[in-house]
Amino acid sequence: MSAVSHVLLEKKGAVGIVTISRPDKRNALDRATHRELLAAFDAMRNDVDVRVVVVTGTGKAFIAGLDVGELRGRTPMEIHRRLVHEPSAIDAADAFPKPLIAMINGYCLGSGNELALACDIRIASEEARFGQPEVNLGMVPGAGATQRLPRLIGLGKALWLLYTGNLLDSSEALKMGLVDIVVPARQLRARTMTLAQVIAAKSPVALAMIKEAARASMRLPLDEGIRHEQSLASVIFASRDAQEGINAFLEKRQPKFTGE
Repeated sequence: MSAVSHVLLEKKGAVGIVTISRPDKRNALDRATHRELLAAFDAMRNDVDVRVVVVTGTGKAFIAGLDVGELRGRTPMEIHRRLVHEPSAIDAADAFPKPLIAMINGYCLGSGNELALACDIRIASEEARFGQPEVNLGMVPGAGATQRLPRLIGLGKALWLLYTGNLLDSSEALKMGLVDIVVPARQLRARTMTLAQVIAAKSPVALAMIKEAARASMRLPLDEGIRHEQSLASVIFASRDAQEGINAFLEKRQPKFTGE
């Protein structure tokens, strides 16, 4: 394991693990930690041995939001520059080309929830808590919650969360569709790693194209999305992984995918 201050990078076979480690602040994202998280996503994206990435936090929090202390005394222009012109780790998560799993161990609030929304799959501990509490500070989310949350759970439920700033427990988040899987806290890492390893055994080329096609469904009309899927399905047929998959099926053996 290597550490860049408050972000830990680890590899378990083909699974990369990114851990935000600022437990004294419930892993709140200050600017330094945000930059380190960006660098971590960049490192995992460029590591050819990593096929799936898990992002999580230490202690009792996934990420409990931005470090509010950094906002005091800032001018509107400074905040605008930070939100609009500086690279965003949450946007980097949304654009990440490999499967990205949020392993939500505790408080998942504000920008933490926005990061989870940008991931592909969200698996949560029974002890996790979720919310967008910006309204309680007289503020508006600035990292995608007003856009990604309605797309995931529907407009009414999203506005209820955004208007009230209320927190959800993990069972409520599961019913609402905010998370995909809820497990006992003691099983969270094992269950997440099992899922990640199952996905990592698949063809990296197929995974990347599946992600591209599925993400396109959020922005394209159905007919355009289907054409996009058909185009990707045609392209991948030329890959070595596709031929290996076909041969392995016919030869009744497990495929050995190389990502080519």
